[in-house]
Amino acid sequence: MSENVTITNADVVLAGSLTLPDRGTPVPGVVMVGGSGPSDRDNDTHFPPIRRHLVDAGIAVLSYDKRGVGGSSGDWLDATLDDLASDAAAALDLLRARPEVRGEAAGLFGHSEGGWVVLRATALRDDVPWVVTNGGPGTTPAVQDRYALSTLLRRTGGITDEEVDAALAAYDRVVEAGRRDADLAEASRLAQHPPTAFTAHAAEVDEHYWEFLKRKQDHDPVPDAVRLRCPHLAVFGADDELVPVAESVRLFTEAACHRERHHRATLTVEVFPGADHRVRTDGGTRPAPGYLDALTRWILGRTGDHA
Repeated sequence: MSENVTITNADVVLAGSLTLPDRGTPVPGVVMVGGSGPSDRDNDTHFPPIRRHLVDAGIAVLSYDKRGVGGSSGDWLDATLDDLASDAAAALDLLRARPEVRGEAAGLFGHSEGGWVVLRATALRDDVPWVVTNGGPGTTPAVQDRYALSTLLRRTGGITDEEVDAALAAYDRVVEAGRRDADLAEASRLAQHPPTAFTAHAAEVDEHYWEFLKRKQDHDPVPDAVRLRCPHLAVFGADDELVPVAESVRLFTEAACHRERHHRATLTVEVFPGADHRVRTDGGTRPAPGYLDALTRWILGRTGDHA
C-alpha cells in the first residue's frame, strides 16, 4: 500500500511517498534519501526495485522529492548539506509517527550524496538505530569529483595521460578558487586558460550551481562517521566509476577504529564485484546478485526481525 505524504521542515514542504507492507502489526521502516542533483523520490529508476524488495520483506519505505523537485518546495541549490540532513531527519520523524511503523526500528538509507546527508543526520541525534550508505563516499565531494573526472577522462578514447594530468591540474585550481570564495568568472578563467579536457565540463556550471559547489566541496563525512552511535552499513559496487571505493572503505574503517567511536557504532562493508555506482550489473539493468538480500538481511538483523 502506497500513499502520498508531505513532510514539513521549517520553511519547506517536501512531497513524498510512503509504502507500507500489509502485515497487520507495526513494522520496521526506512527513509531513503536520493543522490546529487534534482533527485526525486524514486532517484530516477534506482529506488523502486529496492523499495519493492524491502516492502516485501516487511519494511516500510518513505522517500521524498528533494527541495525544488517534483512536488517539493524550496531549491536544493540554495541548501547546505546540513539543510538536506535536516530534511532527512524530518522525514524520519514523520515515518516514526505512523502507527503502522515501529519507530525505534526505523533508520536511514542514503545513496551517493545521500550518504553524506544521512551520516550527518544520524550524527546529530542519538535515536537513529542504524544507517546505510549506498555508494556513499568516505571522501569529500572535491576528492570524489576529482576521482570521477579522472575515471571519465581515462576511459575516453584519444586522451593521453599528459592531457588527463593537465585537466586534473585545472580542476585543482578551480577547487582552490572555491576555497577562496572566488566568483564564477574567476573560476571560469582558471578552467579555460589554458584549455584542457576539463574546460568543457566546467562550462556546464552556472553561477547558482557554482555557489552550491563552493559550500559543499570540502564537506568531510569522517567526523560524522566517528560520531555515530549506531551500526553503519556501507555498500559499494566494485566497478563504481564515480566514487573511490577502496579509499572510502579505508576512511570508514579508520573512523570505526577511532578511540571515540561509540561501542554500538559497528561497521559492515559490502562490496559487490562487477557492480556500478548504483550497485547494479549487466550495464546497470539489474541489482547486483545478492545485493537486495544482503541489504534486507542487514536491516532486519538490526531491528530484531528475521529475513
